[in-house]
Amino acid sequence: MTSAWQTMPWVQGLQPYQPGKPLAELKRELSIDNAIKLASNENPLGTSAKVQAAIAAAVPDLGRYPEGSAPELRRALGERLEVAPEQILLGNGSDEIFTMLCRCFAGPGVEVIVSQYAFASYAIAARSVGAELVQVPARDYGHDLDAMAARIGPSTRLVFLANPNNPTGTSFTGAALDAFLAKVPEHVLVVLDEAYAELMTAVDYPNGIDRLARHPNLLITRTFSKAYGLAGLRCGYAVAAPELIALLERLRLPFNSNSLAQVAAIAALDDTEHLAAALANNRAGLALIEKGLHDYGLTTLPAAGNFITFFTPRPAQDLYQALLQRGVIIRPLGPYGMSSHLRVSIGLPEENQRFLQTLGEVL
Repeated sequence: MTSAWQTMPWVQGLQPYQPGKPLAELKRELSIDNAIKLASNENPLGTSAKVQAAIAAAVPDLGRYPEGSAPELRRALGERLEVAPEQILLGNGSDEIFTMLCRCFAGPGVEVIVSQYAFASYAIAARSVGAELVQVPARDYGHDLDAMAARIGPSTRLVFLANPNNPTGTSFTGAALDAFLAKVPEHVLVVLDEAYAELMTAVDYPNGIDRLARHPNLLITRTFSKAYGLAGLRCGYAVAAPELIALLERLRLPFNSNSLAQVAAIAALDDTEHLAAALANNRAGLALIEKGLHDYGLTTLPAAGNFITFFTPRPAQDLYQALLQRGVIIRPLGPYGMSSHLRVSIGLPEENQRFLQTLGEVL
């Protein structure tokens, strides 16, 4: 049946984003009650007690619209990041900001550059406005920043970088980032996705926000979904020059940051103990799972953030299904062109142990 709806030609070529399988869906399909989900890079500690208390206190006011520009949250973020509130834009997750950027700067006849194995949302945002997506081949599964800089042309308007990169886990240093930014012409906006910044411990991991003053064509995105454990509330943000933020504000949908997300994010910023516990759990989990995978003779990609990507000697989709049947949800990477790899998120200690034990059984 041919649809009578006339869509833009590029919409037909879009593929919906494929999230990690939810626990409820697995229970419906296989009647598994004790499954664990290590598929979506979530904080296994969840939301803190302080955040839950802030949410509970805000519930009586849910009949009112939120403050559209989230002034209190932007003020709190500005103090934490040492930037002006006018440099901050709130989004319904970072994904909404990627879409706003492409609506503002891209379209038919415009190039958007990404790396091979880049986060799928970049491609969806670019193609949704009819822009030409330029995918630069990866180097060792990570960004080839030299090749990406060389590919920039007169029609290029946006370059998306992720540090670390999801789903591969690779990262680049401050020296590499500075060398790249020095090559980017003024007409090109560099979007640096730092969704996992709070989890990074490497001494040479660069803070993109520190580079904003030198590069007005740089925009940083971050999120409360990972280290802060607020994935269900969808609270992301961008940091950039005030003039750039003012442009994007014209495209921001009214009330895109809901009331609960705003109060939860402010409480999460203040709860340094919960963040410290999440970082400690993540460090221990990374070490445990990486060692366990190596003990099984499996090859891993460099692990950064709160997940590990590994190569499988048998078809990865088969191994994923075998784990699924035993109530362990991880992430197949076929949609990224990595059909021989799987990605596992760091969970609680008992979840990490169960993953390794179950993996050993199915191997």
